[in-house]
Amino acid sequence: MFAESIIGEYKRYKSLVELALAQVKDNDLNKIISHDGNSIAILMNHLIGNLKSRFTNFLTEDGEKPWRDRDSEFEENKNSREQLLAGWNEAFEIVFDQINKLSGGDLARQIIIREQKLSVMDALHRSLAHLSYHTGQIVLIARMCVGDEWKSLSIPKGKSREYNVNPAKEKKPN
Repeated sequence: MFAESIIGEYKRYKSLVELALAQVKDNDLNKIISHDGNSIAILMNHLIGNLKSRFTNFLTEDGEKPWRDRDSEFEENKNSREQLLAGWNEAFEIVFDQINKLSGGDLARQIIIREQKLSVMDALHRSLAHLSYHTGQIVLIARMCVGDEWKSLSIPKGKSREYNVNPAKEKKPN
């Protein structure tokens, strides 16, 4: 039951990024909106690195792997949409695989991230918060790039009553 719930949340954020990405032109994936800001590609690469590092051997190794180069995740890159999505899907395969292996007893177990002990439950909450934070950034950047052609990923302004008649978007992603 817990695995289904937490995986549902990861899928929801994964889907929001993918829906936003689908509206963005290829040349906007690497667009940096403000000085010292990040592009969609940079944020996705950061999330890919983070998720792979945290969830590879989730229960047995420090979540900050020696092979991860976090600083390089924030450097400008020219990854194609296909490269970004391949890394994105690979990272989430690792996440879903590791969460599906958890039993109820594992939730109180201690794991380590950057030499800090956390319960599995706390680590999952921390990871989801991190994913949601950057998902919001990606969606905002995508909205700015798309402009007036943006198709809302939630309830469009002024459409709450209409939406409440048929809340179809409340269905959990598969």
